[in-house]
Amino acid sequence: MDTDRAWLRGWRFWVLLAGLLVVRYACHGLMLLAVLAHEMAPAPALPDLVLSHVPYVPLVARWNYVLWLLCYVPPAIWIGFRDRPVFLRLLATDGALALLRGLVVPLTGLGPVLGPDINALHPFRLWPTWGAVLDPLQAILGNSAGVYLTKDLFFSGHIATTFLLYLFSRRFGRAAWVFLGLNLATLAIVFLAHLHYTIDVIGAYAITYAAYRVSERLALRHKPA
Repeated sequence: MDTDRAWLRGWRFWVLLAGLLVVRYACHGLMLLAVLAHEMAPAPALPDLVLSHVPYVPLVARWNYVLWLLCYVPPAIWIGFRDRPVFLRLLATDGALALLRGLVVPLTGLGPVLGPDINALHPFRLWPTWGAVLDPLQAILGNSAGVYLTKDLFFSGHIATTFLLYLFSRRFGRAAWVFLGLNLATLAIVFLAHLHYTIDVIGAYAITYAAYRVSERLALRHKPA
C-alpha cells in the first residue's frame, strides 16, 4: 500500500467509514424528504415512445427495490475490499448524487409513469410517511416506497447508483464487465417495472458521469505530490 494510504490501515479508516455511511444515509433521507413533499403536488404525465413498446411486469415492479439492492450493495462492498480510498470516494459521490436528486426531482415536476396521481389526490402525512420510507424493512416488505414514491423520477436513482459503481470499477480491469452487466440488468428492471420515463434514464447516465468526473478531478487535486 502507498505511504499516502497507510493511514487507512487502522482504526482511522473505520471511523471515517462509519461517518461517511451515516452521511450517505442522511443524504438519502434528505432526498426522500424533498421527494415526498413533491409527491403531494399535482404533476402531468408524459408520453413515452420507449415505454409504449415495453411490457409491464408487476412482479418486477413489486420487487424492484430488492433487485436494485442486489445489483448495488454487494458490488459496492467488493470495491470496499479492493480499494479503501476509492470506496470512500464512491460513498461521498453517491451521497452528492442523492442530494442532487432531492433538488432536481421537485424542479422537474413529472407525474407518475403509471396510473393516476394518487398522492396528489389523497395527500398523506409527511413525517410518518418519511419514517416508513426511510426504514428499509418497511420500504421493502411493506412496499411503502412503491406506494408513496410515484414521482421521484428525474433522474433515475436506480440507474445513477449502478452506473456510478461501473465508472468506479473500471480501474479493476475485467471485473468492470460484471459491473456493467449489473447496470444493464438494472436498466431492464427500470423499464419492465415502468419505474421511470426514458428521459429519466438518459438524464441519470449524463448527470452521474458528470458527477464522477468532478469526483476524479477533486481526487487528483488533493492527491499528495
